Amino acid sequence: MTLAPFVQIVARGKGRARAMTMDEARSAMALILKGDAAPEAVGALLMVMRLRGETADEIAGFTAALRAHVAGVLPQADLDWPSYAAGRSRGAPMFLLAARLVGQAGYTVSMHGWNSHQSATASVREVIDLAGPHVRYSPLETLNPEAFSVLNLRDTFGLRSCFNTVLRMWNPSGAPATVQGVFHPSYRSLQAQAAALLGQTDLSIIKGGGGEFERHPSKDAVVFGLRDGAHIQETAAHILQDTRKLYEAGKTINLSDLWHGRVRDPFAIATVTGTAALALWTLKAAPTFHDAHQMAQGLWTRRHHTESLSA
Repeated sequence: MTLAPFVQIVARGKGRARAMTMDEARSAMALILKGDAAPEAVGALLMVMRLRGETADEIAGFTAALRAHVAGVLPQADLDWPSYAAGRSRGAPMFLLAARLVGQAGYTVSMHGWNSHQSATASVREVIDLAGPHVRYSPLETLNPEAFSVLNLRDTFGLRSCFNTVLRMWNPSGAPATVQGVFHPSYRSLQAQAAALLGQTDLSIIKGGGGEFERHPSKDAVVFGLRDGAHIQETAAHILQDTRKLYEAGKTINLSDLWHGRVRDPFAIATVTGTAALALWTLKAAPTFHDAHQMAQGLWTRRHHTESLSA
């Protein structure tokens, strides 16, 4: 079978084209991942969908195919944390320290990703060791080379495709809870709907720094997603009054110095604890955002003592 029937579904003339069903999307992506689809057809399908706008059924179908393609490769974790932001609009990945606090709270975190077109200061892999022993990072190109090839079509198109969204939805460790960051707010609802179709029960999605799951401590964080399978839209109040941007050109945060207390930056610390709080709330470690933030602040204060006890 070729990809042509699926291209025809989405690209017929006005009034005849339609979105794919979830099953159709699953079949189309299975062909792509098996290498049975012509690259021209893959490009046509993804770009028509980008122009029209993807549906929740299409995203869910693509994600289901990706999950089936790479099943059982990773051990199950408590929290799935995708990291696929691209671009030069973000600074140091402070969310890694947030994930480390979640790990210190006793949870295992599965982080997977690929971060292209970024400055050296924004590189996740350069400082991934700072995420700590309870965070497992899986590079996309190792975890699934076929998916990596589809993602890299961005360089051919000059545009992102919905596959960036699919990778955020992937959850290769089968974790019961997921956190996701998006750059475009409209994707929060789309991803929540797709997650529900896939049977996900606990998911938090925010408009994060550069598209990562990283909150701005001086802004209210609107959380979309699922809680016990029900759709949610909750607001976590801002933590600080500071009007600073998450990333300011020329101002670099050294994550190692921040973690080890060699520098003190209240804004950066609030970014870390605020992000960790949202993840802990997603895991139901605390019943409210306020309680979760108090928990995260306590973890930050005790971070070195906790690690010395577990060493």
